[in-house]
Amino acid sequence: MRVRSRIGLAGAALAALAVVGLSASGAVAAADDDGDIRGVVRSAAGGEAGVWVIAETADLETTFRKIVVTGDDGRFLVPDLPDAAYEVWVRGYGLLDSDKHAARPGDELTVDVAAAATPQEAARIYPANYWYSLLEVPAEDEFPGTGPNGNGISRGMRHQAEWVDRLKDGCQLCHQMGNMATREMPMIDVDDFDSTVAAWDHRVQVGRSGPSMNSGLNRMGRERALQLFADWTDRIAAGEVPPEPPRPQGVERNVVMTMWGWGDPIAMVHDEIATDKRNPHLYPNAPIYGVGGAGLTITDPVTHQSVRLDMTTRDPMPVRGDSYAGTTTLIPSPYWGDERSTARGYSAHNPMLDAKGRLWITQSIRPSGNPDWCREGSDHPSARHFPIDRSQRQLSYWDVEAEEFVHVDTCYMTHHLQFAEDESDTLWLSGSTDVVGWLDTKLYDETGDEQAAQGWCPTIVDTSGDGRIGEYTEPGEAQDPTKDMRLDGFAYGIIPNPVDGSIWIARRLPVPGSIVRLEVGDSPPESCIAEVYEPPFENPAVDPSQWGHGGRGIDIDRNGVLWTALGGSGHLASFDRSKCQVLNGPTATGQHCPEGWTLYPTPGPQMKGVTAAGSADFHYYNWVDQFNTLGLGDNVPIANGTGSDALLALLPDTGEWVTLRVPYPLGFYTRGLDGRIDDAEAGWKGRGVWASYDSVTNWHQEGGKGMTSEIVRFQVRPDPLAE
Repeated sequence: MRVRSRIGLAGAALAALAVVGLSASGAVAAADDDGDIRGVVRSAAGGEAGVWVIAETADLETTFRKIVVTGDDGRFLVPDLPDAAYEVWVRGYGLLDSDKHAARPGDELTVDVAAAATPQEAARIYPANYWYSLLEVPAEDEFPGTGPNGNGISRGMRHQAEWVDRLKDGCQLCHQMGNMATREMPMIDVDDFDSTVAAWDHRVQVGRSGPSMNSGLNRMGRERALQLFADWTDRIAAGEVPPEPPRPQGVERNVVMTMWGWGDPIAMVHDEIATDKRNPHLYPNAPIYGVGGAGLTITDPVTHQSVRLDMTTRDPMPVRGDSYAGTTTLIPSPYWGDERSTARGYSAHNPMLDAKGRLWITQSIRPSGNPDWCREGSDHPSARHFPIDRSQRQLSYWDVEAEEFVHVDTCYMTHHLQFAEDESDTLWLSGSTDVVGWLDTKLYDETGDEQAAQGWCPTIVDTSGDGRIGEYTEPGEAQDPTKDMRLDGFAYGIIPNPVDGSIWIARRLPVPGSIVRLEVGDSPPESCIAEVYEPPFENPAVDPSQWGHGGRGIDIDRNGVLWTALGGSGHLASFDRSKCQVLNGPTATGQHCPEGWTLYPTPGPQMKGVTAAGSADFHYYNWVDQFNTLGLGDNVPIANGTGSDALLALLPDTGEWVTLRVPYPLGFYTRGLDGRIDDAEAGWKGRGVWASYDSVTNWHQEGGKGMTSEIVRFQVRPDPLAE
């Protein structure tokens, strides 16, 4: 089983997946013209340029579709389709969806389309962020909030940026805002309530996410937030529509999207992986892996088959949802009632492939209380330096040969994971509020000793400026110029620097967020030294139009330049440490290197009422295409357009944006990206970037209840008619 030897298909549970015979090079067989469906899209005005042509079939083992864009004259070519019966139809801004046409590979079609009769008809297919831009944000002069007896805004909201941060990250951490399921109330009868405000008060309390939604509104100021959302819904119901998005232009018309269904209707896929990030040539044409609440999801893009496996744990774990029993009265979901997924993901968050074919996963393998070797009194070097009492998520990997999960306990909390380019194949992990953790996988493989192979460092900044870490202040204490300064805060993204070996993390809160550099040194943890850099914010040395906030993801190019998506302000930002004049000392507390930052506003509308930067799009994460797996060039940074149904690729040499929009099913919400080169000699067909629908609420997608996640491969060909 050549696929199994490369990536490991899951034994009996994967017996349904056919074995794929690959050549040693993993070359893709060339398709002939009979594998294409081609034609033209026409309206009363003539050929329609920049509209999407969708070919989908139910004949394969998974749901399957390909989507392309028409060229200048309205002509299209959907390439390399598996032999099946397809329905082909057209969607485009300003148009009604066309009728569906039966077709098979080799057919040529003329698809007639009609213009939308009203702005409301046209707007129903606009991306969610266009609708979310209609939401009215309180004016800047209303901050700080004055509480429930004042303007209804929480006193903890110091300025408008924090309110916008809650509207975006707070509300869109799990799902889109602005899609039909949220801008309207399709499962709630507003007439059953005294007002739209009362209806919104009810809807944010339903289902198992109700407590967290409720908490989010309370942080903003519940009264004002409910009024804001109710006003938004009422105006849309009365006919208000957002501006029309632009159709794909230029290279955007060259995109080919291929989609397979995977996952579970109730549980989410959080992230996917296709190869080792350090070498995109590994595992050509092999399965794609996703993890999340749905467990381990595997899709074979060659045989068009998908399976899902429950994760396992080292120690018994409570069933998800039991923590609510007896403590909170849940209002049943209008979609699912009291039903919940039986999938076992155990907080699986992120997958990462190594060069040995192992799929590493951050997940809970035991209850959160740490064993004694992690705590004070332990002789573990890192525990002696900085003991840790709790860890809510640890580590596992899918073993290729044994076809089973192997669990690796960690003292530190895990979240994202990345391999360094070093001799130890060190796996670095974010997730802790206090430390950055690592696993020396070479030592672990040689000894099997998970304790000796791991370590962690607190993030302490050399604010004394003496070049080492000595006595330090704790978070929340006043800075002392004679001491160093320890930082805390949830470390979300993480990335090793391939140029100098330093480790970088992203901390989103408090606003404006920060990125932190960790130099491990020769004798960690004592030799670890941190630096902290915040995007320009409330910085008198920088024009307010260039202030940014809300970074979550972090990645790096091959030159050592950091990239982070500022989801709060709506930027993709680069940071070049080599431009900084100050690296440590008493002023090196975050705002000391504005010269290192360059902020690029992402495409799309601004949120209504926001005077500073405030794109309505939300960027859950970002990724750098270091090796030209997409076809736009090396070191191209890509922001997740989580609210705009898109990948937003920035061409850094020109500042030009390339928007790769997923038009169907509406609701493309992606978190992580990965690029793989299946065949370097096959041109555009041999490479692609992979992303998936990663919303917590699959039933909010177009199609509603019963929809699952979709895995999407993005490819860029030379022109819209390239075969």
